[in-house]
Amino acid sequence: MRGDKGRIGPNAILQFVPVLAAAKGAAETARLLALAGITALPDPSAGLIAEGPAARLHQMVRQAHPQDAARLAAEAGRRTGDYILAHRIPKPAQAVLRALPARFSAPILARAIAKHAWTFCGSGEFRLGPGWPPRFEIIDNPVVRGEVSEVALCHWHGAVFARLFDRLCGPGWQAVETTCCAQGARACRFEMRRCPN
Repeated sequence: MRGDKGRIGPNAILQFVPVLAAAKGAAETARLLALAGITALPDPSAGLIAEGPAARLHQMVRQAHPQDAARLAAEAGRRTGDYILAHRIPKPAQAVLRALPARFSAPILARAIAKHAWTFCGSGEFRLGPGWPPRFEIIDNPVVRGEVSEVALCHWHGAVFARLFDRLCGPGWQAVETTCCAQGARACRFEMRRCPN
């Protein structure tokens, strides 16, 4: 199975655990981790991890807590974005992006996200759409692979994108998922939109 061979960044798990613990408690968090086959938390300094357990954790949360899953995944996504800002994007580069108008900084950030897509799309295929506004696709997204839903499910990915754009390209950005693999689409598609202040 691809989920056993694909690799993804450890924040797909690490940023979800404190969100779950705060919202659902230690016992329920431990139960969800066990259901996902996660016996120990990954070492954040050890590089990529198998995507299967990470994807299963996201799926277990959706199954066990359907009313809260979107909110919990979005909070984990925002925390992942904060981690990236604190540890992965050099501060001088952040300063340059913040100094530029969004019409220039947003395409630069979009290209940087595409360059590092392997950290969050695993065995899926990432594509950066042409033109404005920035658009992303994750074809065969492993985080929702095999799921069926009437609504889009990729709140974690969307929140990561929105957090990075909001902090580096000016406030008010949203990542709107227009199609989702769980809805039967070929790709999870995200369109970056900036709400007027």
